Amino acid sequence: MHVLLVEDDSVLADGLSRILQGHGMLVEVVGDGLQADQALQHGEFAVAVLDIGLPGIDGFEVVRRLRARASATPVLLLTARDAVEDRVRGLETGADDYLVKPFATAELVARIRALARRNTPKPTVLAIGQLTLDTSARRARIGERALDLSVREWAVLEYLLQHTSRVVSKQQIIDAILPWGDDLTLNAVEVYISRLRLKLLDAGIAIRTIRGFGYMLEPET
Repeated sequence: MHVLLVEDDSVLADGLSRILQGHGMLVEVVGDGLQADQALQHGEFAVAVLDIGLPGIDGFEVVRRLRARASATPVLLLTARDAVEDRVRGLETGADDYLVKPFATAELVARIRALARRNTPKPTVLAIGQLTLDTSARRARIGERALDLSVREWAVLEYLLQHTSRVVSKQQIIDAILPWGDDLTLNAVEVYISRLRLKLLDAGIAIRTIRGFGYMLEPET
């Protein structure tokens, strides 16, 4: 995962870079807004981690220019500003998430990974057993029969299909399907899984509970 880290505090930047690298990320570090703007114009990044208070141009302007170029690169803003109006301004400018200093590094890593997952290109047709999901047309079918799904049921099922035969936790499902600021409990995930199981009885597939770990979608044997 290629991450752009934009931070003018060299000590903090070095520490964060080491932490992210320790989690398997390739990190490019720049120290001001103009360098960030140039890097985002010429480089490909899974996520940009961007301080707001930067020399040259501030983080808000970097994000504004990025979105003006119609770039979809996910942006996580880092800042000591915790006022609501600053958070709102950052998100309305085009940032995807917001983390106030000081923060736990584990949370930073988790948020970066969540943003990268949401931005990963996905196939338009997903299929297993008798189930077919056309993510472009937003149509689901079991064989020739149309399958009626709510928005949340669709999101959960799509995520499970993207990770067929792999165990995913309830928290991973929540992180992957929710836009910033929405809320979904672990118990609610159980409810959606239960509803999906009923709707998929004749699809030749099963959503198995892996106790203590989560769920796995796989073909019935």
